Amino acid sequence: MENILTQSTQDYLKHIFELTEGGQTASTNDLATRLGVKPASVTGMVQKLASAEPPLVDYQKHQGVTLTPEGEQAALEVLRHHRLLESWLVQSLGYSWAEVHEEACRLEHVISEDFEARIDAALGHPERDPHGDPIPTAELVMPSDEARPLSSLRPLQRAVVLRVNQKEPAVLRYLEGLGLVPGAQLEVTSYSLFDNNLTVTVQDQASTVLGLAITSKIYVEVSQ
Repeated sequence: MENILTQSTQDYLKHIFELTEGGQTASTNDLATRLGVKPASVTGMVQKLASAEPPLVDYQKHQGVTLTPEGEQAALEVLRHHRLLESWLVQSLGYSWAEVHEEACRLEHVISEDFEARIDAALGHPERDPHGDPIPTAELVMPSDEARPLSSLRPLQRAVVLRVNQKEPAVLRYLEGLGLVPGAQLEVTSYSLFDNNLTVTVQDQASTVLGLAITSKIYVEVSQ
C-alpha cells in the first residue's frame, strides 16, 4: 500500500473522509469540486484506489465512494498531520487561523512520524486544531464530536462555539472580526422563518445577522 499513497491519493482519501463523515457517500462531482479536477479524473482515481491491494475505497458507479477500513486509517493519518501542523503554525509560528490551511496542506505529506510526534508533544497533545476540528489520536481514532450546527438553534438558546467548518481565509477573517471563534459564547436572539437567518449576540456584545451559508458551518455545544 505504501507505493499507492502518493500526495494525490492522500488528498483523495482525506476529502473522501470529510465528505462521508456523516455516513453518506462521496459523489464524483463533490470530489471533483473539492480537488479542482474533472469528474472523469476522479472516476479514474477512485477505480485505482478500489483495485489497490488492499482496497482503499468502495466504489459503485452512480452510487458514490466510501472508505474501506484501510482507506480510513490512511485518511486519518493525513488529517492528524494536517491538524497538528495547523496547531503548530498558529501556536509556535504566529500564523492566524485564516492562513494555516494551505500551508498545512503543503506540509502534511512530507513530515515524518517522528516529527509528528514531536509536534504533538511540544503542543501538549492538543485535542482540537485552531478551527476546532478534532485531531485524530496517535492510534488513528477520530474523537467523538457531539457538536451541532448553529443553524439548528432557535431564539434564547445559548451555546459555545466548538468548531468552524470553513477554510476560506476571507470568511475566517470575517468570523474572527465578529468574535465567532472556538470557545466563544453566543445567544440566538431571533430567527427568520423565510430565509433562515439568525440574529446572534456573541460574548454579550452587539448582535449580528447571519445567513445559512455561515450558520451551517459553525458547530456549537448548546448550554441552554
